[in-house]
Amino acid sequence: MTFLAEFAMLSHGWRRFLLLLVAGALAGLSVPPLFIVPALFVALPVLVWALDGAERRRGLGLVFGPAFRIGFTFAWGYFLVAFHWLGAAFFVEGGAMLIAMPFGVAALAALIAVFWGFGTALAHALWSPGAIRIITLATCLAGAEWVRGHAFSGFPFDLVGYALTANDQMAQLTSVIGIYGLTALALLLAMTPALIWPADQRGLARRLLPFFVALSAIAAQVGYGNWRLDTTLLADRTDVKFRLIQPVMLEHAGFSRAEPSAVIDSLLALSETRITPDDPGLAGITHLVWPESSLPFFFSEYPEGLARIARMLPAGVMLLTGAPREDYEASAADGEQHPGYNSLLAIDSDGEQVARYDKSHLVPFGEYLPFQNLFAAIGIAPFVPGASGWAPGDGKRLMLAPGTPAFLALICYEAVFSGDLGGIDRTATTAAQFILNISNDAWFDGSIGPAQHAHHARMRAIEEGLPLIRATNSGLTFMADPLGRITAQLAPGQSALMDVVPTEKLESTPFQRLRYWPFLAALGLGLLLSIVAHWRARNSR
Repeated sequence: MTFLAEFAMLSHGWRRFLLLLVAGALAGLSVPPLFIVPALFVALPVLVWALDGAERRRGLGLVFGPAFRIGFTFAWGYFLVAFHWLGAAFFVEGGAMLIAMPFGVAALAALIAVFWGFGTALAHALWSPGAIRIITLATCLAGAEWVRGHAFSGFPFDLVGYALTANDQMAQLTSVIGIYGLTALALLLAMTPALIWPADQRGLARRLLPFFVALSAIAAQVGYGNWRLDTTLLADRTDVKFRLIQPVMLEHAGFSRAEPSAVIDSLLALSETRITPDDPGLAGITHLVWPESSLPFFFSEYPEGLARIARMLPAGVMLLTGAPREDYEASAADGEQHPGYNSLLAIDSDGEQVARYDKSHLVPFGEYLPFQNLFAAIGIAPFVPGASGWAPGDGKRLMLAPGTPAFLALICYEAVFSGDLGGIDRTATTAAQFILNISNDAWFDGSIGPAQHAHHARMRAIEEGLPLIRATNSGLTFMADPLGRITAQLAPGQSALMDVVPTEKLESTPFQRLRYWPFLAALGLGLLLSIVAHWRARNSR
């Protein structure tokens, strides 16, 4: 390892580029569902050593100089591995856009890597010798991860902290410090091997001490998780029972070509299937759930669809379904056609739409085009079919449907946004009782994408202390308790259904009460320590 440390510090040009790209790719193996956590402890020290040997610059060279390029290159490798599954979407429509796949994935990874580049540039501006430098770097990179999760609508996929949620025990700390807190912790702990090599005047025992402290911290994390899992008592609700439908509909890739009557035929037949000979069918449930993209058409194109749904539903049973919704109000106001919404609709047994939620966090290039006029001029359109992409909703995720406990609605991609689930007043009569996440990951079947997306959703349940009901088109459809444990699930890729009863919510979690204020305070403290250490080091020269 001494050789690797010295090579990282002394290498330049293409050698340093390749070393950092490979190290970043190695770190990317720690993301879910791979969870090769030791890779993070090998890769991040390389980043520290490379910054140890980086040339110092002033002015714009400080921002876009060697330190920026070091962080950018490492992060590019990380995100190429972490995001590689997004390339599966290019195989839709017979792979018509396959030639663009490597360029699209590489460009997205490079765009997100810019955040890390700024993080390492700031860290290097505050660089000091000794152990304080890993606090500096962990602080700056954790801040960069926070910014990329919030800036320009945010893209918080595969935060480094997910590496520390590899099992149910480790994941419980998310209920205390959230995924961004885990990100800061993961960065700091995984950098401790950088203090072992290369050897200096300190003895080996002193150089090993921070690494053993890191291992002890992970052991404590597991111990806390075991205690929480063993001591938290949960009870099933008695007022609701859900039937989750996993239809494996292929029409998601052809909005304009979907045959509404055939789609409804398939969904109704599966929904009315009896799981066992004595199963009462829909009469034995309170809510039927169809996933995102179940209805790839507007109801105005097939109004009979609502009537058929009403005839299927027994009295008192409600359908919660993903469906596009037309913006009649805006169109009527100015007489022009407006993009619709990607929505979750509540439909009662009279065929009335009694509640709705419109997706507010849309997928860039998937559901809408940033700089739409520019990209449309060169023939680039959103992946997800629709009139011209979707319009964002108002962000009010709490759904209040008649006869239904209040719940938080999350459509697909929205489940990756930690702490951004809307206000949850635990004392109000309308407090959310569970999370309903509908999704369609069929674009990425055959990749690690669906499992990764599902894991992100489970972490929201742990953070908020709410049970999670997740219905998807082709998998993963499951129910998780407020501790994130999956209690029922359907096999991926199979057209199937299951009935589930969620547990009661937890009273609260530390994260739900405090959100990210402790994390932001820790970032502030880390920056203060870094500034003081840098000032002292500069004045002692």
